[in-house]
Amino acid sequence: MRLKHFSLTFGEQIFKALSDESRIRIVNLIIRNKEMCISDLEQVLDFTQTKTSRHLSYLKGASLVTPRKLDQWVFYSLKEEAADVVLQIFNYLERDPKLLKDQEIYEILHSNRELAANKIQARHWHAP
Repeated sequence: MRLKHFSLTFGEQIFKALSDESRIRIVNLIIRNKEMCISDLEQVLDFTQTKTSRHLSYLKGASLVTPRKLDQWVFYSLKEEAADVVLQIFNYLERDPKLLKDQEIYEILHSNRELAANKIQARHWHAP
């Protein structure tokens, strides 16, 4: 669905879904990083697994996000049908201090994960 097919019903779904700060923070991270797994969202936002899953379920029901399962991991991305509207809304929020802090935390988490993976890989190459 492109913006020209926007309907009152779909608009209502979007605005209800984005009426909660937790869901705004989740969607912001998904937009900035293309996709996010539940465990990363939990760590970055300091949410419980239950809270994170509940909000993702709400966003999925509102047709804003779509899941992708990979082994034991579930990754969420912005649904293409919602992208036009949601990206326009989030352009206005791009400098929000709380949302910027969430992204900063994620980048640190991701960087630390890459460093750890590189150390493990280096050990395997230098093992006797």
